Amino acid sequence: MNFPENLKYSSDHEWVKVDGNEAYIGISDFAQSELGEIVFVDITTEGEKVDKGAVFGSIEAVKTVSDLLMPITGEVLEVNPKLDDQPELVNQDPYGEGWIVKVTIEEEADLNELLSSDAYKALIGQ
Repeated sequence: MNFPENLKYSSDHEWVKVDGNEAYIGISDFAQSELGEIVFVDITTEGEKVDKGAVFGSIEAVKTVSDLLMPITGEVLEVNPKLDDQPELVNQDPYGEGWIVKVTIEEEADLNELLSSDAYKALIGQ
């Protein structure tokens, strides 16, 4: 499994890629492999401020639906438009084309509470 070192991770299996005062968020390679074939991504919070730890959407696989939890407080600026027609991108390229939302970073301190690649691997037993 792949866990890029330039990303931060939440204990809920989301990743955060910081880009200036904005961040891209998706789910980890581990999370997508546990979910299996992803068939739908439902984000209803575009344009809204979402607090850290709150649900910002859901992701549906063939056998289950899981809530997506916001790893940092921020406004959801954009939802990945490719996921409407190609939700499987989350399985195929979770850290690239399969990103889920782009948000503002409201609280820099939230980033310090996220896990490094090594700490996340230890969390999931890799």
